[in-house]
Amino acid sequence: MSITTVRKNELIKEYQVHDSDSGSPEVQVAILTERIKNLTDHFKVHKKDHHSRRGLLMLVGQRRRLLDYLKNTHIDRYRKLVERLGLRH
Repeated sequence: MSITTVRKNELIKEYQVHDSDSGSPEVQVAILTERIKNLTDHFKVHKKDHHSRRGLLMLVGQRRRLLDYLKNTHIDRYRKLVERLGLRH
């Protein structure tokens, strides 16, 4: 259900703002989105796993807070990130 170190490093390289960046909101949202996708696939098989479902809801809330922060401080970075991740339809 969690992501591998290799995949996490790929996401960091893809979404980092500068060369030594590993904790910007863009990187954090990308990692959370990957974990949410993995958990969503997990729930297609394990429908009654309510303990992990709570974790999923917590991840979604954390991603929402990070996106709100980005939206309030840097609207252009927010729009670019949402478009790259395909979060809004």
